[in-house]
Amino acid sequence: MVAVLVTLRFRVMWNLLRRSTWQLVGAAIGALYGLGLILGLVAALIALSFAPQELARTILVIAGSALVLGWLLGPLFVAGVDQTLDPAKLAPFPIPRRQLFVALTVSGVLGIPGIVTSIAVLASAAVWWRHPLAVIASLVCSAIAVFTCVVVSRAATTLSAGLSAGRRFRELTGIVIIIPLVLAGPIIVGVTAGLSEFSELLPRVADGLAWSPLGAVWAVPADVADGAWLLALARLGIALATLAVFAWLWHAGLNRALDAPIRSTAKARPQTGMGFFGVVPGTAVGAVAARALTYWLRDPRYARQLITIPLIVVLLLFYSTLGAGASWLPNAAAPLVAFIFALSIYSDISFDGSAFALHLSSGVRGWADRGGRALAVVSFAVPVVVIVAIISCLITDTLDVLPALLGLALGLLLTGLGAASVTSALLVFPVPKPGDNPFKSQPGAALPSALASFGTWGAMTVLALPEIVTSIVFFITRAPLLGWITLALGVLFGLGSLVGGIALGGRILDRRGPELLAQVRK
Repeated sequence: MVAVLVTLRFRVMWNLLRRSTWQLVGAAIGALYGLGLILGLVAALIALSFAPQELARTILVIAGSALVLGWLLGPLFVAGVDQTLDPAKLAPFPIPRRQLFVALTVSGVLGIPGIVTSIAVLASAAVWWRHPLAVIASLVCSAIAVFTCVVVSRAATTLSAGLSAGRRFRELTGIVIIIPLVLAGPIIVGVTAGLSEFSELLPRVADGLAWSPLGAVWAVPADVADGAWLLALARLGIALATLAVFAWLWHAGLNRALDAPIRSTAKARPQTGMGFFGVVPGTAVGAVAARALTYWLRDPRYARQLITIPLIVVLLLFYSTLGAGASWLPNAAAPLVAFIFALSIYSDISFDGSAFALHLSSGVRGWADRGGRALAVVSFAVPVVVIVAIISCLITDTLDVLPALLGLALGLLLTGLGAASVTSALLVFPVPKPGDNPFKSQPGAALPSALASFGTWGAMTVLALPEIVTSIVFFITRAPLLGWITLALGVLFGLGSLVGGIALGGRILDRRGPELLAQVRK
């Protein structure tokens, strides 16, 4: 039975990949990328074997503890572990609980994260190649560590199932996680500075983790290499006890999930008023704009783009303090914000999903669809870009560059929206579903999403060349007239590109509407 369930897992995965050529190509590219990372990690571990033994132990214990912690916290922020074999779907079948428990454990190890983790952990044995007994201990502990990671993740998933089943929880965690991602640079700089100042504390941190459930299993090979057999046995006991406790927790959670599956408790709440539909003109363009603005206000997949705006300003302010030559960086905030907003609608139809049928069945013309979506972004993006440009000039005391900065930023915004109006009518791709974690990856989305984004970037760059060139010349010469010329070119060429993109994208949408609907449903 275990072999049947594991085989079923891979058959389901293969059917998902075979459903679309893009999914298969994306999976192949992802596999090559993962292979490159694994090879780099193995090379680093081999290099670590030539480092002092105390340093190797410190790095392995801290890195291994972080790996277990990542598997523990991952389900809370990445919409759970792989559920190809969902216990709730297997509940009606007469599968013995013990066999199901073993099958789900093995399938977790044989998933993509499990395989990558297994290879990386097994490769850590190369660090101890000069100590044969330590190599044997490392291989044994590697198996314990891999199963601990999987069991810890499964236990965290079942124990947090009631909380993570809520749509708002998934949405909020998906948005909150973007903050450390965007601020990764300052965080890394701060951590690096802290480590350089307190590097002597790292061995002490490793010593503490070596007695914890997170790090005990990683310290055993080093103890064997040192000949500290009692310490090695004690830490091996902690590692085995950790595995046993989390296996028991997961087994109990699995039984609960099979006996009483958690169901969504979301209830529809009555809405009062017409929202944006009561504000916009009663036309097709106005209706589409109101619907798009509602998405921007209530859909976390759109809201995550708004979260990045203040983070970009903070990021540029931080980097501007690192050196005198970087004091101009805050002035780049407005063009970057405009660039992000310009790319925001190239995935609109993909986000619509089957609801895109509403646009087709109601007879909305393509230009009205394209115009309404672009108008929704323009209504709040233009004020935001202008405010960011003014604030950045006040911070850097460079109000003389404001006209050129506004011309470049508004040109990128309007031109990019025009280009995205075309690319979004040509390509659709898998995206997170409503209510899912906004950062949840979808099979086959990488390549078509990259084509759409790169296509939009390329068209935006070509169409915005007049204001880009004049702004560069202005910042070199600081001729005031060139600043105003850049502003005029940005607005005029931007509006022209936007109108042209709406018209061209509308014609394409009129022609390909049913085909796009079939693709998003697939």
